[in-house]
Amino acid sequence: MKEKSNTQSPEKRGGFGSKIGFILAASGSAVGLGNIWRFPYLAAKYGGGIFLLVYLIFAVTFGFTLMITEIAIGRKTGKSVIGAYKDVNKHFAPLGWIAAAVPALILPYYCVIGGWVMKYMVEFLSVHGHRIATETYGDSNLSFFENFISHPLQPTIFFVIYVIINASVVMLGVQKGIETLSKFLMPVLLILIFGISIYTLTLDGALEGLKYYVQPNFKDFTFEQLLKTIVGAMGQLFYSMSLAMGIMITYGSYMRKEDALEQSVRQIEVFDTFVAFLAGLIIVPSVFVFSGGNADQLNAGPSLMFKTLPAVFDSMPAGDIIGGAFFILVTLAALTSSISLMETVTAVVMEKFRLNRVASCFVVIGITLVLGMLSVLGYSSWSEVKLLDMQFLDFFDFITNNVMMPILAFFTCILIGYVAKTSYVEDEVLHGQDRFSAKHLFRIMIKFVCPVCMIIILLTPFITTI
Repeated sequence: MKEKSNTQSPEKRGGFGSKIGFILAASGSAVGLGNIWRFPYLAAKYGGGIFLLVYLIFAVTFGFTLMITEIAIGRKTGKSVIGAYKDVNKHFAPLGWIAAAVPALILPYYCVIGGWVMKYMVEFLSVHGHRIATETYGDSNLSFFENFISHPLQPTIFFVIYVIINASVVMLGVQKGIETLSKFLMPVLLILIFGISIYTLTLDGALEGLKYYVQPNFKDFTFEQLLKTIVGAMGQLFYSMSLAMGIMITYGSYMRKEDALEQSVRQIEVFDTFVAFLAGLIIVPSVFVFSGGNADQLNAGPSLMFKTLPAVFDSMPAGDIIGGAFFILVTLAALTSSISLMETVTAVVMEKFRLNRVASCFVVIGITLVLGMLSVLGYSSWSEVKLLDMQFLDFFDFITNNVMMPILAFFTCILIGYVAKTSYVEDEVLHGQDRFSAKHLFRIMIKFVCPVCMIIILLTPFITTI
């Protein structure tokens, strides 16, 4: 009887109608701006092939462990993050509130960035790529991007449009909305990223960029650089695989019991890592060619997407077409991730306040618009207002990714490794499959390795500051 009381019926909560639907939706959540934008510049910054190697090792160990844990918790409890953690152990119920707060804080600023990407997509499709790459504004010679975000009207319009698109999908429900869209968008995204990456490799000099990207460069690579690479790869896993955001618990609660959990997680990992690698094939060789082999251009960080790449596309044959295709790709990738963030928050509102899906979604829209406008205005009208000497968007990004998510992941490891015991996840994995082939790896990672990794991630910003 207790098992039944912990799980809401599919009629009330909805659920994925097929295994492929779950895999594509979870992969869509994982494949977002973290893959298309952040992964390539981190790979370039941290030694190319060395970063790829370290990231791959962590993906199949650290990433696998956290993802299978979160999905198993979701499927076993059949609840949103708040109810799920409370069901595992009532003393760890506060973790559910942290897991709910993370996507609620990320979604607004993510939608702001999604609006920026959508603006660029519209500009490139309107054959304005050259203007984006070359025009400057005012006495300060602001770039197109700097001028765009410094005036709040257009960023607000694109932000609101982006939020409405997300909400329209979430309101349709899990099967009709998220699963249907994922089955369409993910193949399109894969075709686009594969096609653009092949094209960029045909450019003169691209093979040198490819070599820089995939070949480990141990020359002058110190222990300190290796440590930074390891921390960077671990941190990237949170972005790339949607970990410690409550998303995988929410999607796990919609997963069918008869589907093989371990196999599904491996397939999500492969899809996610493959897309991230292909994104690097687009960005690293093309920027390398454009800059004449200047590695500093690849370390442009966040500005790589909105300043460097438009100039790269402008220098290419058929640059508006390639740029347009690229920003369509990034927009689709951003949507699949932000939809999962909105779904996670909506599921919490539905469960805690007993509202239907549409009403819950309107509540989430309101929260998103209010918090998102802080990030919009933080670069324009309220640019002088800062939190911990950071713009609103940067502050929300820091507090979620550098503080809340590592804390959530750390205590989730403690909960499963030592309180509920590893059998909690292992038993759930055995629903739908005969054996848990990575059981011993899972036990070692969840009890010993992952908690240490979380402490390292938490301490790194403070150590770096000191």
